[in-house]
Amino acid sequence: MNRITKTLSVSALALALAACNSSSAPEVETPNPPTPDPLGDFQLRVHHAAADAPAVNITVNGENFLENVDYQVSSGLATVEEGDYSVGVDAILPDDTTATVIGPLDLELDADTRYDVFALGSVAEETLEPLVVANPISDVGDGNARLQVLHGVPVDLTVDVFVTEFGADLTAAQPTATLAYQDYTDQVEVVAGDYQIRITVAGDPEALVFDSGEVSLPDGADLFVTATPNVAANSSDRPIALLLADGEASSVLYSADTGADVRVVHAVADAPNVDVLVNDGAALTDVPFLAFSDYINLAADTYNVKVNAAGTDTTVIEADLPLENSLQYSVLAVGELTEETITAAVIQDFNRRIATAAQVRIVHASPAAGPVDIYVTATDDISEATPAFAGVDFNAEDIQFTGNVALTPGEYFVTVTLADTKDAAIGPVMLDLAGGGLYTAIAVDATGGGLLPQLILMDDFVSEE
Repeated sequence: MNRITKTLSVSALALALAACNSSSAPEVETPNPPTPDPLGDFQLRVHHAAADAPAVNITVNGENFLENVDYQVSSGLATVEEGDYSVGVDAILPDDTTATVIGPLDLELDADTRYDVFALGSVAEETLEPLVVANPISDVGDGNARLQVLHGVPVDLTVDVFVTEFGADLTAAQPTATLAYQDYTDQVEVVAGDYQIRITVAGDPEALVFDSGEVSLPDGADLFVTATPNVAANSSDRPIALLLADGEASSVLYSADTGADVRVVHAVADAPNVDVLVNDGAALTDVPFLAFSDYINLAADTYNVKVNAAGTDTTVIEADLPLENSLQYSVLAVGELTEETITAAVIQDFNRRIATAAQVRIVHASPAAGPVDIYVTATDDISEATPAFAGVDFNAEDIQFTGNVALTPGEYFVTVTLADTKDAAIGPVMLDLAGGGLYTAIAVDATGGGLLPQLILMDDFVSEE
């Protein structure tokens, strides 16, 4: 099963893992393994690398072995007795039921062997499949780190991997490894140290798709490194993010130059058209109420943002906005001009699409509405319904929103009422929600201010019109 295009050399893929731009992964419920005793035991680890798949449960012999393993998460290593096992992957659906999406696979698992099981491919493209990588259990040499690298991005693209000193000229370098989808290297021990890892389209060292920046590989690290689809910022130019598994937990390393994606929303009903300035340079001009921009990619940094009345030097909002590498943000101008309460509300967006779910997020940006209840129902009748979100209030300093709510694809009605009443302020609005869809609605005041509130519809609400 070890399909190697080119084995890593001794200087190879020091994939970085003390890097400052890696981020912590969500916790996974992992069995508490006994102290490893290779004789008669094997080690098992599971990696979720399918970008459009929901969180999954891993079953062994029909029972949950690992629970709620999300995308770009690897479990810890569990030590299990050798024998015959049936291993499956069950997708967790929005209604909390599960559906088997891989297997069950009947595997004869040998002692003294480490098994890494990957979920790869795409649910939407019906290419979801397992990949099993087996290695003998052994210790890492003193002063070294050990690495194994898998190309897990499901595209017909062969890549070159370069591991060099920082700033080396790639046009004068030879690739350390060349990998197609599902190719992986042997385990390779390297001397711990500092490196720069860059990934390019095969044969074209200037076609960069990943750049770690300067990173450090610590002494004793034992790492499985998987190239996975980047579902965060700047995914078109930097389509790869590295999933790093060290045997206990996992993290994600983004390209150091990924930057942050930012969009701006004019949600102040009684304000005129505005200009948006970033570091005193015009970024958007003459933006009317209810309008929003596309995402703009900016280098990770802190920016001074001003919102001026269009065509003037009159500033109505000024804020310093720190942007972190790989993150995506919506920046909303909210509040009331007449009350002098306008401010910039920042929401972190999570835009990974899940094929089995429609994801809806609702933002409360209507000062006049006050506390509201939000209903999501199968019919337009809420008389006997319980709010999905109750008592959501407007707070310009801490804007309230639902986060991504996963729903089974289908038709729904959204109704917003004044809190503790059944009196609809917005809706009922019928929504036909598709699997893999992202739907954002921002509740704002009536044009000019006051009630009745209205919705700014974004993302797939707009793209599907």
